[in-house]
Amino acid sequence: MSAPKNRFPLAGSERAPLEGAQEIGPANPDETVDVTIRLRSRAGKKPIVNPDEFTKPIEKRTILSRKEFEQRHGADPKSIALVESFARTHKLLVREKSPARRTVILSGTVAAMNEAFGVELKEYQHPTGRYRGRTGSIHLPAELHDVVEGVFGLDNRPQAKPHFRRRHGPAGARAAAVSLSYTPTQVASLYNFPSGVNGSGECIGLIELGGGYNPTDLSNYWSQLKLTKTPTVSSVSVGNGSNNPTGDPNGPDGEVMLDIEVSGSIAPGAKIVAYFADNTDAGFLNAITTAVHDSTNNPSVVSISWGGPESSWTQQAMTSMDEAFQSAAAMGVTVCVAAGDDGSTDGVTDGLNHVDFPASSPNVLACGGTHLVASGNTITSETVWNELANNEGATGGGVSDAFPLPSWQSGAGVPPSANPTHNVGRGVPDVAGDADPTTGYVTRVDGQPDVIGGTSAVAPLWAALIALINESIGKPAGFINPLLYQNAGKAADFNDITSGNNGAYSAGPGWDACTGLGSPVGSQVAAVLGAPSLARAKKTGT
Repeated sequence: MSAPKNRFPLAGSERAPLEGAQEIGPANPDETVDVTIRLRSRAGKKPIVNPDEFTKPIEKRTILSRKEFEQRHGADPKSIALVESFARTHKLLVREKSPARRTVILSGTVAAMNEAFGVELKEYQHPTGRYRGRTGSIHLPAELHDVVEGVFGLDNRPQAKPHFRRRHGPAGARAAAVSLSYTPTQVASLYNFPSGVNGSGECIGLIELGGGYNPTDLSNYWSQLKLTKTPTVSSVSVGNGSNNPTGDPNGPDGEVMLDIEVSGSIAPGAKIVAYFADNTDAGFLNAITTAVHDSTNNPSVVSISWGGPESSWTQQAMTSMDEAFQSAAAMGVTVCVAAGDDGSTDGVTDGLNHVDFPASSPNVLACGGTHLVASGNTITSETVWNELANNEGATGGGVSDAFPLPSWQSGAGVPPSANPTHNVGRGVPDVAGDADPTTGYVTRVDGQPDVIGGTSAVAPLWAALIALINESIGKPAGFINPLLYQNAGKAADFNDITSGNNGAYSAGPGWDACTGLGSPVGSQVAAVLGAPSLARAKKTGT
């Protein structure tokens, strides 16, 4: 369609139908749609964070309170007023507004949204289900052109998938060779996580885009692990999302329970808060901003186990979510993200390599996966997780097409992309941990014991480690990537993974695009981030 008169296309909002989707016809003009408007910061183009701040020791960093952040970087009230006026003009209802989150949510019919945003919403049928979509750009009037950063929710296609893998029972000799599983506390012990702390006083936020948890399952699971302290678990509904178990362990319940059980077992003194939202770009963005700006629960760590190839996102979505992660860094919130479970292609069938977003954001800790073999409390081998040949997945990793190489990664030896462009960009992942479902985690989902892996397990594993470290430091660690890369090679902070590949990229000494810096030596990571007493206590046995 041609651009409406006196309207301007919103940069980065272009959409195309999902590959394999068939257009059915116009969307129902009377259907009600909720749209999330993401506004620009009142600080204009001034950076949200100063990268130099994160090269400082944690105790010397300046961390903004959530209130201070809102005052400096929230939405300008004048911008909100312009959106409210726009809504009245187009017969849209203002459902919600948050200066801190720079968000206004509008509600109205498909017909009203078509007219307001210069789009033609249509219905599409795709092998994964039916969705409402649009093609081309969103169009805005001149008065909103320099005010609005993104418009989300017109298109409600599923945006992300959970990065967990249930163990499938291989037959014969291979079954005997891979019949390993660990409880989360056993994995934490193998990785030498700090002792004497349990995450008390911390809150771990979990982003969930479907499914739910059953408190009885959790209670039975904690009893099975014989935990002397059990975590407090609660949920926050974002938009239409809610804690809604499907009863299907193959569905998103497996993701939700894995996230809670891994993080809660290792940091049982922490509050665990699951933020449930719809699996759309709007739902994902709103869940992240709600968690990061939650002044009631105050999460100091956020774990995200959902994502999709960079090529499946609009530029406006990646920009807005990356800015949300910058906001988290400014307020001292660490964000851990699963790097994906489909190897270096990230499941895309175009013959090229892709990294997963939001793991590719340079403002998160991207978490890749390993195959972990242990005897007693000793790691006997650890290699790159790659079981694609057996339909058991492989760790994501590679080089971003969307984000440039960050300064703190410039000395890590990130190679050019394996694609023909040989692009130089953000390397994924940063760190790793046990993810292979054949050496997976003992879990309980929908009343049944299970063994689950995937990089979905690694994000909450690292989130729990950060919660333990935060408690010991007495201050949130926040954005830790620069400190981890600064100290890489100076001490045994990581188990360096040097064997295996994820398709196009192979492991080797130092950082690689399969397992990053490696799996954690928890006490050493704690020391790097400012908790040397814990490391000494662990070494000396005192």
